[in-house]
Amino acid sequence: MQFADRLSRLGTEGAFEVLAHARQLEAQGKSVIHLEIGEPDFDTPKNICEVAKKAIDDGKTHYCPSAGVPEARKVVAENFSRTRGVNVAVENVVIMPGVKPLIFNAIFALANEGDEVICPNPGYPIYESVVNYCGAKVVPMHLREEVNFRFSIEDLKALITPKTKMIMVNSPQNPTGGVLTREDLEAIYGLAEEHDLWVVTDEIYSRITYEKPFESICSIPGALKRTVAIDGMSKAYSMTGWRLGYGIMPKEMAEIQTKLAINNFSCTNTFAQYALIEALTGPQDDVEKMVAEFQRRRDVFVEGLNNIEGVSCTNPLGAFYVFPNITRTGFKSKDLATRLLDEVGVAGLSGTAFGSFGEGYLRFSYANSVENIKEALARFEKFLAGAAA
Repeated sequence: MQFADRLSRLGTEGAFEVLAHARQLEAQGKSVIHLEIGEPDFDTPKNICEVAKKAIDDGKTHYCPSAGVPEARKVVAENFSRTRGVNVAVENVVIMPGVKPLIFNAIFALANEGDEVICPNPGYPIYESVVNYCGAKVVPMHLREEVNFRFSIEDLKALITPKTKMIMVNSPQNPTGGVLTREDLEAIYGLAEEHDLWVVTDEIYSRITYEKPFESICSIPGALKRTVAIDGMSKAYSMTGWRLGYGIMPKEMAEIQTKLAINNFSCTNTFAQYALIEALTGPQDDVEKMVAEFQRRRDVFVEGLNNIEGVSCTNPLGAFYVFPNITRTGFKSKDLATRLLDEVGVAGLSGTAFGSFGEGYLRFSYANSVENIKEALARFEKFLAGAAA
């Protein structure tokens, strides 16, 4: 079979590949602790599910406008305006089946062949995959452990050339749990304005922060005129399977995103958008409980990792991942991740699944119970002790 050449430039996401292998091992009777997938292990809150059921009963099962149900777009605009301290109108909002279509469409609409796109590294692999697919060039922005997986402003300045088209931002960040400061975001926006660049900010973990409150680049005066901000329901409301994401952007970009939606998937699930309304406007108790539990698990995980010989781990300030440094173990990241899964049933990801600067690290999700996290730590420590013997 002959496929289009451009498909050779399209990457994938390691978490789903590792999950598939882990399921195969489980089918063979092996015990596996799942720390590979970025999915909350909590059920969707009941009030959200009940609203979705009622929407089905009320006949909300047909096509809707491609940009989203008007009532849902209005709620998103109001919620985003309140949480980011900006003034967003309905025409600035597009609702899509998950965050990925919004990321894909933004890059697809803006990056020409030969353009350069600055992407965080280690970073969410879909950014680089789509940039490459579009024929643009990925320019990695090194997130450094010594500054809590942020970056040097001077390093960022040095990456900008006349070919630079956009900067990808993700905070709180996957895979490191790093969080950018207000000063970082102001510097990014200042450079974007100076060099006439777009900013695409992935804020899917905006509700999952710990010691410090979430900061959005959108709250900087004027930033929205050159920013595509993306958020969704998957992480904060444990709605991964619902496939609900939304973007806030200039009206002209919203129209382009809508046109791409028409050509791709027509519209987003209608009744699910009524669940989105309930999620954003209803009780937030379940979100707060989930974040508190994630923080408890984080503390257990980080302490345990730092007690393992050859391993060190910074304290993530957001999301639900730890990104331990394993350089002193003597293992390469991919080899260690593979052996932990195959030999002791601990499913995590190699840091290199998130870019070249991920070498020397692993990523584990703590969307699992404290009991299972402690068991994973014990297996990890036992494996390293045996490997060193």
